[in-house]
Amino acid sequence: MQLNYIFLLFLGWKVFFHPFYISLTEIRYNANNESLEIAQKIFWDDLEVALGDLYQSKVDFLNPSDRNALEAMAKSYLLDQNEITVNGKKVKLKYLGFEIEEEAAWFYLESEKVELPKQVEVYNNILIKHFEGQQNIINFYVDKKPKSLILYKGRENGVLKF
Repeated sequence: MQLNYIFLLFLGWKVFFHPFYISLTEIRYNANNESLEIAQKIFWDDLEVALGDLYQSKVDFLNPSDRNALEAMAKSYLLDQNEITVNGKKVKLKYLGFEIEEEAAWFYLESEKVELPKQVEVYNNILIKHFEGQQNIINFYVDKKPKSLILYKGRENGVLKF
């Protein structure tokens, strides 16, 4: 009886709290090498749904049958769903990889050389097509204090001025 109660509590948590679909993107300007360092935290189970729909295949981040194929899907999706323009110039992004952290995964990207950001436009469409109410939080650091955006369906991009 105690186990059933605990299971229902866990199930209730999942039902009541998971419908908030959120990703977090941390973008840091590295003045030493004049680049952007990007870390995106995305719930891997939500991304499995999106990638599964997109590629018409079963996707499993915890036990991938082919890690290279999973990396290729994640790379293609993330590079397609993210775009950054710094001072009017589109930034070329490079996918570095990912790591699992409990119920989410951290995905890492970086840019080639960019000048010191004065105005940044960020486009982030991650999971928006797949989950009603998806919100993508963007924190952009030029120094220590970030400027932030919340992007969602109908507002997939925003501008930050430094």
